[in-house]
Amino acid sequence: MRLGGVTWDGGGAVMAAMAAGKEEEAQRLLNEAERRLRGARSFLGGLFGGSSRLEEASDCFTRAANMFKMAKNWSQAGAAFSRAAQLQLQLQSKHDAAVNFVDAGNAFKKSDPQEAVNCLIRATEIYTDMAIAHYEQAADYYKGEESTSSANKCLLKVAAFAAQLEQFPRAIDIYEQVGAVAMDSPLLKYGAKEHFLRAALCHCCVDTLNARLAVQRYEEMFPAFSDSRECKLLKKILDAHEEQNVDAFTDAVKEFDSISRLDQWLTSLLLRIKRSIPGDEQDLR
Repeated sequence: MRLGGVTWDGGGAVMAAMAAGKEEEAQRLLNEAERRLRGARSFLGGLFGGSSRLEEASDCFTRAANMFKMAKNWSQAGAAFSRAAQLQLQLQSKHDAAVNFVDAGNAFKKSDPQEAVNCLIRATEIYTDMAIAHYEQAADYYKGEESTSSANKCLLKVAAFAAQLEQFPRAIDIYEQVGAVAMDSPLLKYGAKEHFLRAALCHCCVDTLNARLAVQRYEEMFPAFSDSRECKLLKKILDAHEEQNVDAFTDAVKEFDSISRLDQWLTSLLLRIKRSIPGDEQDLR
């Protein structure tokens, strides 16, 4: 359209005006969220409805984030979603917090890739923590029904997730507990060596000296473990780590993997241990 000899992009101007309006509304909601936060932190706010003010502030941050999204202000949208998620964690609303972290990550993808990764990792950690709680509850139920096998399956899930969250002592306790039960059972003793392998690798992530002592203890508890491929792998990687020999570490893992394919969990822990060797610049495979 031309007005007075000047070309005017009416559609573009309207869109710009709409975006400005959304940003203005988003800023109003941010200010409202901060006001409610101040109220929640005050002495009287703590006595009367502090948690409800946090919920209201979180809702304002979420609404502001959606307004920023509509205005295509991705950085501000991500920041507002992240603030909402942090408040939901204070309120013990883990699921809502994880959802907001995912939304924050998706917004940051368009403006700050590293922050997007941080938010998505945080969401994953929350979901994993929630899974742990559910598996622990299921294990308790199975124990109450004296269904040891089903309870142990749930506990092994807890151990795997705990290790992913770097809660290695928790994972070690479970793997050693389940391994001790398995080694005394004619039907389950074959699986004991894998439980001890996983426990020892968790030890390695904390302290290789304790890992070596743990392997010795497993051999004393379960003599059949000494001749297993799992035990031989552990001794080889511990020797390689002590000697700072990256090639020897890699060769030991490849040899084991050529016969018994490593799953993703084992691979991730072995990579973590290998990367702690000075000068490591190689992949396991």
